[in-house]
Amino acid sequence: MMQASPKPFHEAAVVRRRHLTPGMIRLTLGGGGIAGFRSTGIADEYLRLFFPDPETGELVLPEIGADGRWTFPEDRHRVRYSTYTVRRHDAASCELDIDMVVHAGGRASDWACAASEGDRVVINNPRGLYKPPADCRRQILLGDATGLPAIARILENAPRDMESHVVIEVRDAGEQQTLPEHPGANVTWLTGSGNGVGQSRLGSLLTEMPLGAEPGYLWVAAERAAVRSLRAQADALGCFADDRRKLVAYW
Repeated sequence: MMQASPKPFHEAAVVRRRHLTPGMIRLTLGGGGIAGFRSTGIADEYLRLFFPDPETGELVLPEIGADGRWTFPEDRHRVRYSTYTVRRHDAASCELDIDMVVHAGGRASDWACAASEGDRVVINNPRGLYKPPADCRRQILLGDATGLPAIARILENAPRDMESHVVIEVRDAGEQQTLPEHPGANVTWLTGSGNGVGQSRLGSLLTEMPLGAEPGYLWVAAERAAVRSLRAQADALGCFADDRRKLVAYW
């Protein structure tokens, strides 16, 4: 695991932009600011992208204290930011990939769709949440499109003897992506719901899955209602201790 950067913010520039699917854009960020970026080494690490005001061009950042606490200006709405997973960090080339779900009317989405080479954005230092116990050799990964980048990176870094049961919910078949190959991965795609399209089907999955005597580690990233339902199911089942689960509402 790399040591955290002493600088709280890093300015980056758009190096490349491309559509992975109709509903997801990959932005590659680079520049001198990325040279100071330090990855946590945790597969689902995330950060914030801070955007300038689209009308005035003003960029307002919070103050981050030594204890990591944020202090906002009195009119905190001037701090414009969104949270995203780090899909790839290449320290040698000073590049960072951020995969962004795009949709009409979203602040970050609108910026990503219009971004071109050289456009500037500010990021902060990342944090990660995915921490299965060292003895864990089975995991359940559940997510919608917003959780897909983290799931891909988790599979990329999983031990070869890790058994991964993966379910990803996307709008339609056109939003499915080729995931990193892993000998222990069993991937199921759900389509036609989630991410604002109909009611999520993720929320009832735990009661439908054969968990077995050793359910392993549970990792979930999806919209709030689905995560709330899955957390209640995990509590009722009683087979996922606090150190063997992480459920995060991304939106």
